[in-house]
Amino acid sequence: MNRLSKEKSPYLLEHAYNPVDWYPWGKEAFARARAEDKAIFLSIGYSSCHWCHVMKRESFEDMETADILNRNFVSIKVDREERPDIDKIYMTAVVSMLGRGGWPLSVFLTPFLKPFFGGTYYPLEDRYGMPSFKKILTTIIELWKTKRAGIEESAERITLYLTKTYEHVGGALSAFPLDAAYSSLVMGFDEVYGGFGGAPKFPNPSLLFFLTRYFNRTKKTKAIEIVTKTLTKIAKGGVFDQLGGGFHRYSVDRYWLVPHFEKMLYDNALLSLAYLEAWQATRNPLFARVVTQTLDWALREMRDSRGGFYSTQDSESEGEEGAYYVWRKDEIVRILGQKDGEIFSRYYGISEEGNFEKGRNVLHVEKESSKIAEELGISEDSITEALRGSKKMLLENRELRVKPFTDDKVLTAWNGMMISALTKAYQILGYERYLKAAEASVDFILGNLVDGEKLLRRWRDGEASVEGFLEDYAFMVMGLIDFYESNFDESKLKRALKLNKKMVELFLDEEKGGFYSTQVGQPDLISRVKDAYDGATLSGNSVAALNLAKLSELTSDKELRSLSEKTILAFWDKLNLNPEQSAHMLCALDFLIGQPKEFVITGKKSSREFQAMLKEIRQTLIPNKVIAYNPDGQDSLIELIPLLKDKSSIGKAVIVYVCQNYTCQMPVMDVESLKTLLE
Repeated sequence: MNRLSKEKSPYLLEHAYNPVDWYPWGKEAFARARAEDKAIFLSIGYSSCHWCHVMKRESFEDMETADILNRNFVSIKVDREERPDIDKIYMTAVVSMLGRGGWPLSVFLTPFLKPFFGGTYYPLEDRYGMPSFKKILTTIIELWKTKRAGIEESAERITLYLTKTYEHVGGALSAFPLDAAYSSLVMGFDEVYGGFGGAPKFPNPSLLFFLTRYFNRTKKTKAIEIVTKTLTKIAKGGVFDQLGGGFHRYSVDRYWLVPHFEKMLYDNALLSLAYLEAWQATRNPLFARVVTQTLDWALREMRDSRGGFYSTQDSESEGEEGAYYVWRKDEIVRILGQKDGEIFSRYYGISEEGNFEKGRNVLHVEKESSKIAEELGISEDSITEALRGSKKMLLENRELRVKPFTDDKVLTAWNGMMISALTKAYQILGYERYLKAAEASVDFILGNLVDGEKLLRRWRDGEASVEGFLEDYAFMVMGLIDFYESNFDESKLKRALKLNKKMVELFLDEEKGGFYSTQVGQPDLISRVKDAYDGATLSGNSVAALNLAKLSELTSDKELRSLSEKTILAFWDKLNLNPEQSAHMLCALDFLIGQPKEFVITGKKSSREFQAMLKEIRQTLIPNKVIAYNPDGQDSLIELIPLLKDKSSIGKAVIVYVCQNYTCQMPVMDVESLKTLLE
């Protein structure tokens, strides 16, 4: 047992019994490296990472490899989900060296934490065109002894690159990056299978958010066609869990067929939001069905009894990737019987030879029920009923298998994303269970992950730890804004404003604009990163910029709008050169220059008329809007939300006020008039 046994992270605990003398990130490891003048081997990963598991079994459980590490290095293990700041710094370093990155991240540092060499997964023996991990270690040991000056010089150069910050650009915001990003995405779109590029293929919800807004802005149908084709192909592919709901991380192929099977909370939250917006644009029932299946999976399998949402589900069970999710055809027929087994197999592309390893199959929608009905000479209703019963039976059967491990740490940022997804699903689809789940998550985070006025990052097993990062504040504020617009609980808006103020205080670059990912004065970091790149999740800067813009509209605080504009201008050169890499920042830009709509609704919330008017607003695609409720006679609320002033109900009537660009339309008092106004 090594020092990781005292940690809370499930990823670190997985390595507690390795023969490697692991340290957690911290002063003890740094002091030893400096005292013994040893290089640091830094390994970064997460609990559901398939290749992290492989490297653990091959190298970190191998006595010979462990002996090399223990004699020549100080070895540190980091959970990237707990410490995204460390991961961001050293991932950026590795990408600058290799032009690519990934997990597990394997980086070699000087005793003063400066990186000089790195990569990702290394096999135990030479294969896949990669050198063995032992060969890498032997080379580094030799270089450390004979080429130390060159190593130090390289480390200084890479560290200087990491400390580069974006400069504030003067001038006004314009639509140029929006048009440039659209043109780039049209060229990169996979016209046959949806998505962008080839294999491996990631869902990239930030691109879909942007394209939905670009369609709303320009009415260019190609933008929404890209979104709907991509989401349809994903929904019918193996990257979506056809039985249990929820999305796997990404597809290893171009077709969305075979995924890497881990399920991340953030993917499922962000993709749910993308499907909800696509439903608003198209009313395609498939999109609503995918949202409910995904969120119901999260409520069923990813939630602590006290309300917080867990982080990930593993890709493996019983040491084998995907084993929990894949099926042989003879299994299907044995469980369902010959007739229903044949229907299910035709619909979900099940074959004797399989589309995955060892003759097994990843479920995906191969044929529509109407086609199967035609082939078998039975009614489509019979096919639909058979599929419904078969899915239920197979899901129950799957529950008997050994389930993938669930990483049960609760992360503030990721819960903020899920709060947004749940509240938006409640607003658009109307299911109360989602609002209740969102409220429980809010209460859990604010009750367990707040230290004074500051957010903490991680809770697990009764312990909250790690000071919050920019993304924790930004995503939590996003969730609270969406929660306020769901039931108009003013306390949630007040909390959003309070957390937003603390975020500005802790992370703002006052000189150049934009926000650092980390707070000032952290001695264990060699640089403060400030970027707007949308990677696996949305960037903290882009979410913060959009939050500031929305809060400005709700509170009439021009300083918040100015901060939003300065944040975007801090990355203006990047937005002009590679706008699609910061697609969610483009959403904030679109909001600021797109004359967002302000809705105020008055009247009795429980009345049929109120609910009908609210439903019309919520189900219409209006990405750039804020909505507030004015209960008459509450002057204190007008202080909080000045746009409520002079917008009251007349008698007991339900009235909707719609304002834009400092001008209000005539108030409307019935659904048909509201529809006309929205059109």
